[in-house]
Amino acid sequence: MRAFVVARWLRRFRSRAQLERHQRRRVRRHLRLLRRRSPWFAAAPARLDELPRMDKAVMMANFDAMNTVGVTLDDAVALAADAERRRDFGGTLDGVSVGLSSGTSGHRGVFVVSAAERDAWAGTVLALTLPRGRILDHRIALFLRAGNELYDTVRSRAVEFRYFDVHGDLGERIRSLAAYEPTILVAPPSVLLAIAEAGLELRPQRVYAVAEVLERADARRLEAAFGQPFLHQLYQCTEGFLARTCDRGVLHLNEELLLFEREAVEGRRFVPIVTDFSRVAQPIVRYRLNDLLVERAEPCDCGSVLTALERIEGREDDALLLGGVRVFADLVARAMIHAEGFSQWRVVQTGAERVEVLLDDPAGEAGVRERLEALWRRQGAPAPELRFGAYAPDPTRKLRRVERAWKEDADASA
Repeated sequence: MRAFVVARWLRRFRSRAQLERHQRRRVRRHLRLLRRRSPWFAAAPARLDELPRMDKAVMMANFDAMNTVGVTLDDAVALAADAERRRDFGGTLDGVSVGLSSGTSGHRGVFVVSAAERDAWAGTVLALTLPRGRILDHRIALFLRAGNELYDTVRSRAVEFRYFDVHGDLGERIRSLAAYEPTILVAPPSVLLAIAEAGLELRPQRVYAVAEVLERADARRLEAAFGQPFLHQLYQCTEGFLARTCDRGVLHLNEELLLFEREAVEGRRFVPIVTDFSRVAQPIVRYRLNDLLVERAEPCDCGSVLTALERIEGREDDALLLGGVRVFADLVARAMIHAEGFSQWRVVQTGAERVEVLLDDPAGEAGVRERLEALWRRQGAPAPELRFGAYAPDPTRKLRRVERAWKEDADASA
């Protein structure tokens, strides 16, 4: 309850300077705590800017020494893997929730969260996502590829919550959703599209897209299907609750909860390096994500001092690489949006000079070829061989509209 009250009503920043003072104070306090509780941080430099950056590989290699709850990597992996096999995510290790990250980078990670952190997470997420005014008696439908004790924590609060597992018969889950009549619907964009195509008479008060990049065309389609002025987004991943949409439909970084350092890429694009003030069981400190974010050119009309994003562009390593020229995923998506004759699509680079285009209707092939060839010319990239195939949805996996499955270093060593 305390986390809910603080996040909903008490934590307000009148200026950017006030926010940054809050961040510095929280970081100092957090690092002092970690030095007392974590063997890894006890031996590390005391200042944030002197600490090495970490990523999933570093965290997994140092998992036993980094975490503060005495959980070993072997035990955590065994519990999480067994939970996924049985589709039963209620198990804990001495009260600590364990889960597996999605592993789209090729490395499956493990995360652990304490009971206190579960409660704080539930309160904070509800405070920042429930619509203004009404905060009780909501029915929240959440479609996920893996459950966790975190979501059972939400269920215990003053809202009704139902978890829909996307594994198995998705059609059956969607029919159950109709009977549930949620006031808030949370799902990946690909699952939201499947729900929309089912033609249900759903009119939730709010719809949240999670876990996948939300393309502009998909957002417009879903807004019309669910009667929403705009689609909300939650940027939530293993490493933290990173961003949410404001009442004007603009994504803002949750800088009251985390510190974001930036690794500049090009223009307003950057890779975030995050430090979560509240994660103690498994510290997230100077953690480099594999995502590309684009800062908004103009401040948001909502007046928030939190950084506004134009979009989450996707995974950093999913930009196509053609003859040494990087073609960002968003540019590919824009080209696809302007082609006609199909609804669902994916573009996958499968070799140094080969790109596969998957469409749900082959009638769109000529238009796609024209649009993509124009894109290669504009970017100064050599035209790859285009191969067309059939699009096949898989709700059990994250939808990546644009993906670079071929990696330059792996190809060179093959």
